[in-house]
Amino acid sequence: MPKITFIEHDGTERTVQADAGRSVMQAATDHLVPGILADCGGNCACATCHVYVDESWRARLPSPSNEEREMIECALHVQENSRLSCQIPVTAELDGLVIRLPESQT
Repeated sequence: MPKITFIEHDGTERTVQADAGRSVMQAATDHLVPGILADCGGNCACATCHVYVDESWRARLPSPSNEEREMIECALHVQENSRLSCQIPVTAELDGLVIRLPESQT
């Protein structure tokens, strides 16, 4: 099982084991990671699962879809490495992925 580390805005780290085939958002909600609200249930319709992908991992992820890019524009504190965690599928290659949570989702 791939491990994903979520780093809250205050620096608190939580490493969880994620099931391949699920989304990073589902891994967070499965393990009650604070700051990932997932109001729309992973349908790319609310941006309440907005995260920052650690720079060392950005190039390893698939590019965001146009739909995801448009929804990210609705989020607060958007950065170059902003993504919706519901749109990042967990794969074995993402073992060690580091995700940071925005201040707006504390």
